[in-house]
Amino acid sequence: MHEPNRSDVVFEGKHLCNESANLSDMRAVTTTYLLCVFVGSLSVLIMCGNLLLITSIVYFKQLHTPTNYLILSLAVADLLVGVFILPFSTILSVSSCFYLQDVLCKLRGSFDIFLCTSSILNLCFISVDRYYAVCQPLRYKAKINVRVIMIMILVSWTVPALNGISVTVLGVNQKQYNGRCVLFQNTNSAIPGTVFAFYLPALIMFTIYLKIFMVAQRQARSIQNRTCQGTKSGATVSKMERKATKTLAIVMGIFLICWTPFFLCITFNPLSNGAIPLPLIEMFKWLGWSNSMLNPFVYAFFYSWFRLALRMILSGKIFQGDFTNSKLF
Repeated sequence: MHEPNRSDVVFEGKHLCNESANLSDMRAVTTTYLLCVFVGSLSVLIMCGNLLLITSIVYFKQLHTPTNYLILSLAVADLLVGVFILPFSTILSVSSCFYLQDVLCKLRGSFDIFLCTSSILNLCFISVDRYYAVCQPLRYKAKINVRVIMIMILVSWTVPALNGISVTVLGVNQKQYNGRCVLFQNTNSAIPGTVFAFYLPALIMFTIYLKIFMVAQRQARSIQNRTCQGTKSGATVSKMERKATKTLAIVMGIFLICWTPFFLCITFNPLSNGAIPLPLIEMFKWLGWSNSMLNPFVYAFFYSWFRLALRMILSGKIFQGDFTNSKLF
């Protein structure tokens, strides 16, 4: 019988219960504990960061804007990644014979597809919101109101939910690799799914933000050529919108940086007859999940209102009185 080497133990996650694994291998055990500590820390950072962002937008009335409602929806999706996907993935990574492994594998795959697609759709609708705010500011309030935003959010959650459920029912998200639950199909049938779930939305977002950038540049040149007082007020509004657009474009860019390697791997792996190593694909998958931790840091770095709200929440000031109408900007 083939005796697994240490890399087999680490990558196939069989060292906790597989009889063929060497339970005395301290390196494998140490790797398992380090993985648990890393994932636990990542989950805590994801949950804390996004909870603070969600609390800020929900509590302070000044932040009840169409754009922030979409950011709130995105933060909820990121929060659920830390609550469900990472803990499930940890269990599946450290144990290959967990008695509910098949069920957990399907649940993890369903939540992963659901939340990833939801994040992409939220980012798409955020780009649409920014397009009207910058390119058609006079029509913005008429086109992007609370009712329209609620429809966007509803679509951002119902379509991915139906997709995740259908994939789970069909079982196409579950593939065993030497007894291990993995998250991709090594078949050409996976390519159309990635096109509609990632590449097409990414192309739409890139096109919209490119258009926004060109319009913003023209607006900036136009503002510089005017000197009257009335124009200065308009310039201030335009500057705020451009800053918000820049911040959200960075959020989209970070999302694409984190997720593009994984989607490229699952696109080209079937074409190369599985030449891409499974551990590399798994590593890129973890990189994608870590994106859920980064967005709150982007908001904290670029948005003064989030930093102020953060100080008020962490200091406990909001529990000492009613500060819902506080001016944050």
